[in-house]
Amino acid sequence: MLVDVVIEDLRWDEDALARLAEQAATTTLRHLGHAPDGYEIVLLACDDARIAALNGDFRDKALPTNVLSWPEWDLSAETEGDAPEPPEAGTKDAPEPLGNVALAYDTCKSEALAQGKSFDAHVTHLIVHSVLHLLGFDHIRDKDAALMEETEVRILAQLGITDPYEAGAEMPL
Repeated sequence: MLVDVVIEDLRWDEDALARLAEQAATTTLRHLGHAPDGYEIVLLACDDARIAALNGDFRDKALPTNVLSWPEWDLSAETEGDAPEPPEAGTKDAPEPLGNVALAYDTCKSEALAQGKSFDAHVTHLIVHSVLHLLGFDHIRDKDAALMEETEVRILAQLGITDPYEAGAEMPL
C-alpha cells in the first residue's frame, strides 16, 4: 500500500479516505513517471484544532488550514518553472518514504460546501496537491505555481475531476 492512513478524527471515513488517497497518490506518481509501489506516504486525517497546532509548530501560523505536507527530501527545482528533481525510487519490499500529509476534516468539509464541490472531489484534489508538494512542486514563485496548477489539472482530469481553478478557486496551501 502506497498510503498509510492514520485516522485521528473519527468523522473521516477510513475506508473511503484510504481509497481516495491511494487512487490520487497512485495517479499522481504514474502521471510523473514514477512506480507507485516504490514509495510510501503517511496521511494523518485530523480536525481543525490538530492542524492549527501543526501549522503553528511548523509554519508559525497557528490557524487551521485544509492540508499540510512534509516532504522527506527537498526535490524543488532551482530554476523557476523547471520540473523538480525525481525522487529516489524504492521497491515494493523496501519503499522510499516521500513524506507526510495532514488533512483537516472541518476545513475540507466547509471548503467543499462553500465551493459547491463534492467532499470526495475536494479531498482528492488536496491529496494530489500535497503529493505534488512531496515531489518538489510548489506555488510560491509564479512559474512554479503555473507548472504545479497545470500538473494538478491534468492529474485530476485522469481521475474524472474538473479543473478546480476554473471557477477562480483559491490555491490550497
